[in-house]
Amino acid sequence: MRKVVFGINITLDGVCDHTNGIADDELHEYFTGLLRSSDIDILGRNTYHLMYPYWHDVAVNQSESKVVNEFARTYDSIPKIVFSRTLTGVEWNNTTLLRSNLQEEIMKLKQQPGKNICIGSLSIAAFLAPLGLIDEYHFVVHPVIAGKGPRLFENADFKERFQLALVKSTPFHSGAIALQYKKFS
Repeated sequence: MRKVVFGINITLDGVCDHTNGIADDELHEYFTGLLRSSDIDILGRNTYHLMYPYWHDVAVNQSESKVVNEFARTYDSIPKIVFSRTLTGVEWNNTTLLRSNLQEEIMKLKQQPGKNICIGSLSIAAFLAPLGLIDEYHFVVHPVIAGKGPRLFENADFKERFQLALVKSTPFHSGAIALQYKKFS
């Protein structure tokens, strides 16, 4: 069975906003590796608009550093599914727009052969986590106090507490640290 893997940047005060983190080569290498272990990325409307057209343009034009360009190429090439009730269409290559039941679609995808299913969207993760459908969590904690912004799981409807088991921690030169957790068995 495929794993659903949620990866996100987060500040020390729980804010998940890409403008508050430290976007360096180590960070991009880490997320490139995470994407390479997956063969599909699940997005919500907001994340889709955050990522496209910027990362597609970087992939095409190779306008950043070697490491950032590689992240862009990897991200651009991976198939993506955008779940949205309001989008009328998507322009990004390898991208499908779905309005169907997110829970049912994730459960179908988990049963199919393939690599991991990557989640990089707060709203999608906030919906899936309380249902127990996320198998691994990759939090890159940045040494920043943002003060305001969208917070991790602020809109999640958890009915009960659940525990995660630490699998690995990876410190970065910037002071950020990647924490990989799996569902506690």
